Amino acid sequence: MPQIDRRTLSVIGLAAMLPAHFALAEDAYPSRPIHVIVGFTPGAAADITARVLGESMGPILGRQIVVENKPGAGSSIAAAYVGHESKDGYTLFLATLSIIVNQIINPNPSFDVTRDLAPIALLASVPVVLVVNPDSDVHSVADLIALAKSKPGQALHATVVGSLPHLASELFAQRAGIRWTQVPYQGSPQTVTDVIAGRALATFSPASTVIGQIGAGKLRPLATATHIRSHALPGVPTLEEEGMPDFDTSLWFGLLGPAGTPRPIIDKLADAAPKAMQTPKAQEALRKQGFEPLNGGPDEFAAYIRRETARWSEVAQAAGLRS
Repeated sequence: MPQIDRRTLSVIGLAAMLPAHFALAEDAYPSRPIHVIVGFTPGAAADITARVLGESMGPILGRQIVVENKPGAGSSIAAAYVGHESKDGYTLFLATLSIIVNQIINPNPSFDVTRDLAPIALLASVPVVLVVNPDSDVHSVADLIALAKSKPGQALHATVVGSLPHLASELFAQRAGIRWTQVPYQGSPQTVTDVIAGRALATFSPASTVIGQIGAGKLRPLATATHIRSHALPGVPTLEEEGMPDFDTSLWFGLLGPAGTPRPIIDKLADAAPKAMQTPKAQEALRKQGFEPLNGGPDEFAAYIRRETARWSEVAQAAGLRS
């Protein structure tokens, strides 16, 4: 019988212990604070969602949820950061459609959403609202289209490049037969600030970002990009009511982790996240800003991402946005 030296026995013993070690780590999860990375500036819809989630999910998991903002490149910087972090469930990404759009517009060989991130839970959606400066002569969607047609390229739309509002504005331009100039910003709060100041005419923006300014008379809402009116803005017509059928471009939010995160950890987070979003405190905070809860686990969220990728690839192709 061949002799086995002490070093070989040590390696064999270590290998035998590894599965048990990882199982214990998964069972003990979480044992320290969890960081949720947001790819937009504070006050943006994704930031609001992450903070509401964190406040309610922390007590469910028994650990603090720390929200960090890493804005830039339509959330691609934050997504890539999370995708290259440890696969232990302690660094997560609060995603919006923007990460898919950026993958479509600017394919990056070093980072791929479906390859580097693991879907955990689909959390919520919020309507996108078309608003203009209230001092303008634009009082309706028809007025905006007429103005843009009379001055091709001169109507300024404030946007976050690669975001859903950006794609909504491109779809709107395609449907209306207009051409306007996109003025880029890092986050939706900044786009709204410049529309209020008159430095841009219009913007598509998440309802959560503009409800307060609409109520204060600082912005004029023209329509919501949804198939039914928003409960938070019942007096604002939908784009379908304004003559653009099938224009539902609500902004969704979901939670992802690094690809390869153990499934027991994914499942624990997927169980806690919807419970957190359904707490009375979270519901109150979200509904007053126009959010609606969504509930989709890892597999449903993965299928949703595939459908959204196919849908918006067509819009980006027609707008000439592919790099």
